[in-house]
Amino acid sequence: MIDSASSAAARVQLTADGRLRHFIDIEGLSRELLTEILDTADSFRGVQDAQVKKVPLLRGRTVANLFFENSTRTRATFELAAKRLSADVLNLDIQTSSTAKGETLLDTLQNLEAMQADAFVVRHSDSGAAHFIASQVTPNVAIINAGDGRHAHPTQAMLDMLTIRRHKGAFENLKVAIVGDILHSRVARSQVLALNTLGVAEIRVIAPRTLLPVDVEDWRCRVFTRLQEGLRDADVVIALRLQKERMDGALLPSENEFYRHYGLTQESLAWAHSEAIVMHPGPINRGVEIESAVADGPRAVILDQVTNGIAVRMAVLSMAVSGQTQSRTRSRAS
Repeated sequence: MIDSASSAAARVQLTADGRLRHFIDIEGLSRELLTEILDTADSFRGVQDAQVKKVPLLRGRTVANLFFENSTRTRATFELAAKRLSADVLNLDIQTSSTAKGETLLDTLQNLEAMQADAFVVRHSDSGAAHFIASQVTPNVAIINAGDGRHAHPTQAMLDMLTIRRHKGAFENLKVAIVGDILHSRVARSQVLALNTLGVAEIRVIAPRTLLPVDVEDWRCRVFTRLQEGLRDADVVIALRLQKERMDGALLPSENEFYRHYGLTQESLAWAHSEAIVMHPGPINRGVEIESAVADGPRAVILDQVTNGIAVRMAVLSMAVSGQTQSRTRSRAS
C-alpha cells in the first residue's frame, strides 16, 4: 500500500485518459473511478428486476472464465454478469484443459487471445497472477481479477461497497469492522483499500494475533484483538471465512475456541450499533465465524451481497472491455 505500488497498479489498469481497461486491484484507483463503478453497477440493478434480464452492451464479445482455483459463487455471478451483458461465455475447465496435458499458461492464454476473446476473468492461487497476465501476457485483453492468492479480490470488495452504500448511504461517517482471518484474506485487503479510498471514517480489523498480517499497521486501520472493543458502535460488521486451506501450522487452538472469542453471535453483535448491518463474503461456516441466528437474522445483508455481485461484475466487465476497445482504436489511429 505504498505510492510506487499504487502508481504501477494504475498504469496497468487504466487507459491514457484514466478509463478502466483491466480490473486487477483496488490499489491505485481513484475515489472517482470507484464511485463510477458503483454508479454503473447501481444502474444495472434495474436490469436484474426486469422481465428480460439482458442488455446488449457486450453483444458479439467473448468472455472467458479461467478459474485455476475452485469457486462456485464468484464463477456463477461472473457468468451471469457476462450473459446479462449479452456476451458469449467460455468456461475453461482447467483440470481437463491442455494445461493439464503440459501446455503452459502462456500458450493457453495466447491461444484464447487468438480466438478473439475480449476479456479473461482469472482466479489463481498465486498472488500477482492477474497483474502478470495483464502486463506481460495478454495486455490487449481485459483482465478481471477474480481473486489471486492472498493478494486481492477487487470485485468482492466493490460488491461489498455497493451493499454498504445501498444500506447506509454515504461512507464518510461510518465505522466498519472486519472480523476473522485477516492474515489469509485477499478480501480484507481489498476491502480496506476500497473503504479508505471511499473515505470511510474508521476501519477496524479484529482477529487473534496469529491471524493478523505483519504489515497490518500500514493498512490505515485500527487493529483489535478483542471482539468487544472492535465491535463497539460499529455501523457495518463484516465476518470473514477461516481459510483453513491457506493455513500453515496450528494458528488456532480449535474452531470452537475461535468461535467462542471471535464468532458473531446475537450476544456479541449487541456491542455494535443497534442498526448495524452484518456481511459475509461467503461461503459461510455456521457456528465457526457466525451464528445461524445472525446469518439469517434481520441485520444480515449477505444475500444482498450476492445480488449486488452480479451488478458490480456487469459494471466492471462493461467498463474494462470498453476501455480496451478505446485503447486499441487510439493505438491504430496513432
